[in-house]
Amino acid sequence: MAELVYRPVIGAALTMFKALDLKIDVQGSENIPRSGGAVLVSNHISYLDFIFTGLAALPQKRLVRFMAKDSVFRHKISGPLMRGMKHIPVDREQGEAAYRHALDSLRSGEIVGVFPEATISQSFTLKGFKSGAVRLAQEAGVPLIPMALWGTQRMWTKGRPRNFKRSHIPVTIRVGAPLEASPDQYAGALTRRLRERVQELLEAAQRAYPVRPRDAEDTWWIPAHLGGTAPSPAELR
Repeated sequence: MAELVYRPVIGAALTMFKALDLKIDVQGSENIPRSGGAVLVSNHISYLDFIFTGLAALPQKRLVRFMAKDSVFRHKISGPLMRGMKHIPVDREQGEAAYRHALDSLRSGEIVGVFPEATISQSFTLKGFKSGAVRLAQEAGVPLIPMALWGTQRMWTKGRPRNFKRSHIPVTIRVGAPLEASPDQYAGALTRRLRERVQELLEAAQRAYPVRPRDAEDTWWIPAHLGGTAPSPAELR
């Protein structure tokens, strides 16, 4: 089926990246399968994470169908775009319909993108993972693809103004090897293992990040345990 909306949106995003002179470093895209279903799982630190998560799949010529809260689909601008790109609306009060929609997409050979923390982490550390991504992969018989993003929070995140200036912000993206989701595995244990893999990739992305703050005022995007001034998970609780 022709992608009358998704491909133009990708073109617009790539043009925006060039205009902002973003320094994007992607490693591990070869871990995303060229065909067949998969659940792509990422950390969540920015409102723009779905764009960069999808970017990691482009070298394999794959488009990702993201699960996103249904309010985004009701917006007069983003709604038609989200529906046109065949993303999956999630009503948190009635999640079964979204689960079935995602399962059908996986069984038809699509890649479904999931942020298992459910909301943006304001501490920029990993929150607990919900088990939905694992259960989807198990039921559909597809692999889990862990990945991590770093730097996207500097562009637009919860509680901060947007930064769409030509600021040359680096973004590091790391994609890990597929994790098999056997139906006979306990979903809770596999979810913990998946989270550990994403944590390893996040730490790798942070180590590779080429920017270090020059003064104390520019440490808001760095987690407290790394010496930054972002609120700790305990403070947020």
